[in-house]
Amino acid sequence: MSALFGPAGNSESFYAEGYKSTFQAPEWLSKMGLDAYEYQCGQGVRGSDEAFQKVGDEAAKHGIKLSLHAPYFISLSGIEEEKRLKSIDYIRQSVHAAEVMGADTIVIHTGSASKISREEAVGLAKDTMFRALEAIPDTKVRFGLETMGKLNQLGTLEEVIDICSIDKRLCPVVDFGHLNARNIGGYFVTEDDYRQVFTLITDKLGAEYADTLHCHFSKIEYTKSGEKKHLTFEDTVYGPEFEPLAQVLAKDGYSPCIICESDGTQAKDALAMKGMYRSALL
Repeated sequence: MSALFGPAGNSESFYAEGYKSTFQAPEWLSKMGLDAYEYQCGQGVRGSDEAFQKVGDEAAKHGIKLSLHAPYFISLSGIEEEKRLKSIDYIRQSVHAAEVMGADTIVIHTGSASKISREEAVGLAKDTMFRALEAIPDTKVRFGLETMGKLNQLGTLEEVIDICSIDKRLCPVVDFGHLNARNIGGYFVTEDDYRQVFTLITDKLGAEYADTLHCHFSKIEYTKSGEKKHLTFEDTVYGPEFEPLAQVLAKDGYSPCIICESDGTQAKDALAMKGMYRSALL
C-alpha cells in the first residue's frame, strides 16, 4: 500500500478551471493524479442521500478515497450537557452521510478545554463518544478524533490517543499543522520528530492505527495562543515542512491518507506532497 493524497473540499483552481459541482471533483482530482478527497460538512450535514450517493459513485468510478469532516460545532467536552449530547446527533448525521457516499472515516473536533481542567475535558469527551458509539453500534465508518491547533482546545496528540483508547472504532486524526501551531512552531523539523507520532500511536493503540493513519497537513500561522490562520505551501516562515515526513513514510512503510488543508491551494499542495513522497520512495 502507498500513502494517499488529496484536498479538503474544492480548491480555488477547481472553480477557476470552470468546474462548479462537487460531483465533478473526483474526476478532476483523478486527472490531476490525486487519490483522496475530504467532503466538507463543517457548517452542517446538508444534502440529500441522492447527492451523497452521487459523490460516492463518482469517487468509486475515479478511484478517489473519501472521508468526511463532521460539523465544526460539535463539542465533545462542552460543559452544558444538553448541548454536548446534541453532538451525538451531529455525529449520527455525519456517519449516515459517510455511509451513503462510501467514506471510511469521519473527522470530529474534540472540543474546548478553556473553562475546565484538561482532565475533566477528556472525561467529558470520553463520555460523549461512549454514548455516540452506543447510539451508532453497527457502522463500519471510523470515528476520527482530530488533534487541534489552539492551546485552549482539547486535542493534544496524547489527549486524542487517550480518548481513542475507549473503543477500537475510534482513531486519531493527526493534523501536523495543528500540532506545530499549538506548540508555537518548531515541533516538526527532523524525521524523528515526525516518526515519534507514529511510534506513540503504535505503542498506545496498535500498529494498524499508525499504518493507516488519517492525517491533515498544512502550514499554519500561529501566535502565543496557537493556531491563527491556514497558509499555503508558499509560506517560508511558519511551517511545518513536509519533506521530512515524506522520508519517514517512504523509509518506514506507513500508508496514511493525507488531506491537505492549505488556504485555497489545497489540491495543488496535495499534489506537491505526493510528488515529494514519490521522490522519497526512489
